[in-house]
Amino acid sequence: MSGIRLLDGGMGRELHRMGAPFRQPEWSALALIEAPQFVTRAHEAYVAAGADIITTNTYAVVPFHIGAERFNAEGRALAELAGRLARGVADRAARPVAVAGSLPPPCGSYRAEWFDASVARPIVQTLIAALEPWVDFWLAETLSRIAEAELVRELIGPAGDPRVKPLWLSFTVEDAAGMTTPARLRSGESIGDAAAAALRLGAKALLFNCSQPEVMGAAVDEARRVLREVGPAVAGSAATDMQIGVYANAFPPVNAALAEANVELSAIRADLTPTAYGAWARDWAARGASIIGGCCGVGPEHIAALRAAL
Repeated sequence: MSGIRLLDGGMGRELHRMGAPFRQPEWSALALIEAPQFVTRAHEAYVAAGADIITTNTYAVVPFHIGAERFNAEGRALAELAGRLARGVADRAARPVAVAGSLPPPCGSYRAEWFDASVARPIVQTLIAALEPWVDFWLAETLSRIAEAELVRELIGPAGDPRVKPLWLSFTVEDAAGMTTPARLRSGESIGDAAAAALRLGAKALLFNCSQPEVMGAAVDEARRVLREVGPAVAGSAATDMQIGVYANAFPPVNAALAEANVELSAIRADLTPTAYGAWARDWAARGASIIGGCCGVGPEHIAALRAAL
């Protein structure tokens, strides 16, 4: 399949597997704090596997993971280091590799009800200021509600301004046990409303991440429907240029109400082998996804399988 761009895979679990310093609550930020050479090695592993895009290791550089005191004292420096490490790996690659600036949920993953714009604003502003010199575009990821996307757009600047780097929005969808057709984000908002918001906010790509592979195909279908039917009225010809992407996780269904994310590691599904994940990816591509990668528990071997499969 031509025209597919490959994202990297999950950073936290890959660092853990490599033997980097790793524990809760710091998650992937601990390697950045104590042994940043592991972060470089993880980026290099994904590039070697075939990733066209690597993502800054800033997902856990938020008070939710490293604590408010450390974030206030070191957050900007840590985020800048993450950007510099990713940029260095991309620039040394033998082929073009882009750097996505990860803007994570500032108030906690999966918990849409915890989002508070007044709390989130200075956190996101800090990450943007630190990452700006190093990234090619912004990846606001694992968004549980549309308001998170709206805040990011406000803080990076208006769509269409040539000084503002492109924005990719990636939402996480409800994937309770047995679900095969995601009707909503984890906030309860619909996939269609998220797609319409991406159009309204001038995003260059609409992705779905950190949910099980089983729910992603229907999310892609609904996003394509909105882009086709609503897009021209909202964004004109720009709607036809918006790419759709998927990077699923390898977790079992997550009960967000019990997701005290800093307590213990989630299990990794044994059935999502690189070959099995590649089969899911071929389905997403057939449905219209043109950006594909992996989230938590999806490693370089999966990305190499995607390169072969796609």
